[in-house]
Amino acid sequence: MNLPNSLRLVIDTNVLLVSIPPKSKYHWFYQALITRTFSTFVTTEILSEYEEVITSKLGTEASSSVIRTLIELENVTPITAYFKYQLIANDPDDDKFVNCAIAANAHYIVTHDSHFNILKEISFPKILIATLPEIQKLLYPQV
Repeated sequence: MNLPNSLRLVIDTNVLLVSIPPKSKYHWFYQALITRTFSTFVTTEILSEYEEVITSKLGTEASSSVIRTLIELENVTPITAYFKYQLIANDPDDDKFVNCAIAANAHYIVTHDSHFNILKEISFPKILIATLPEIQKLLYPQV
């Protein structure tokens, strides 16, 4: 599969959630996902969290639509994380994104969650985090 951009991302739930509504200032990110501007990776755990949170915030119909889209997109790759790192002590539930990023050899975890800042202090395994504005600059440097 030859994607238009080789950027490999793992998307935290908070980022996906804020990018879905068409009137969101971050909707460009969801559109970039749909148009295969980057690759993203998910585990079963991540998809379950997406579904749960989107259902609670945007409703069942929106959640079903987003999950179906993610499953069908060729730039969304399911990953099995065989190693379970425990790097985020303040919110161990976030480790699923870390484990996915390591297994997928992702360039970044895209998040607005400050719990991930601890990763900046960990040298191995090296996992980079980025916010949506930082990813926007990478994807669209001319803007």
